[in-house]
Amino acid sequence: MQFANIDGHVIHFQQIGAAKSKPTLVFVNPLGSDFRVWRDIIVQLAGDFAMLTYDKRGHGLSDRGGQMMVMEDHVWDLANLLDHVGIQQAFVCGLSIGGMIAQGLAVARPEMVQGLILCDTGHKIGTAKTWQERIEAVEDEGPEAVADAVIARWFTDEFKDAHAAEVRGFRNMIARQDTYGYIQSCNALAEADLTHVAPEIEAPTLLLCGDQDEVTSPALMHELQGMISGARLELIEGAAHVPAIEKPHVMADFIRNYAREMVLETE
Repeated sequence: MQFANIDGHVIHFQQIGAAKSKPTLVFVNPLGSDFRVWRDIIVQLAGDFAMLTYDKRGHGLSDRGGQMMVMEDHVWDLANLLDHVGIQQAFVCGLSIGGMIAQGLAVARPEMVQGLILCDTGHKIGTAKTWQERIEAVEDEGPEAVADAVIARWFTDEFKDAHAAEVRGFRNMIARQDTYGYIQSCNALAEADLTHVAPEIEAPTLLLCGDQDEVTSPALMHELQGMISGARLELIEGAAHVPAIEKPHVMADFIRNYAREMVLETE
């Protein structure tokens, strides 16, 4: 296992090597998860990319930090981690809150971002009211209190019926997250509005969205597409909020083909 002290906080990460000629791909996780959510994508893309995954602050084996976080804290954790491990430029793939962190990085440190893959995310997710309601539920009982509702939105009914063991395992992942760390990220989401940030993104951007996502819907991602110059939106059929788990082969193909296009354009 790999750990780094980033601005006084321990961050758990994993680097996967590849030939020096290969581009680097960085994954940023959704709320309530650790970097195991990317396993099936990583298996598909091994050898095509050098890769980095990590647990954002308050999740997995990373420290949770000492105060309520805002989205910029997550952004700078990622920027400082990339500096720490010596990644100068990468394709950055973020899902849900991870997509908001990726957007923030593309504006705060544009030289680091060769391209963006923004999956099932938005310029604003939810409302202050809905996030406050979730915070109050988690304060009382921990993430266990919202695990069933989250899983219901993560996956389609078809996936839940066909993969009961996997769904139960990912429910465990959500329920066992650190309570305070989960609340920190809910607080960051409650206040985050990238409406005026997204138009500043200059990196080539691919948007991916499950066609059955009710959290960050195709309509919301279409709005985001309109804010980012030249962004392309692709729907992943038969997936809800986390196609990295439901449709890893499809998502991996989109990422691989997009990166190849971007690399060829710069050669």
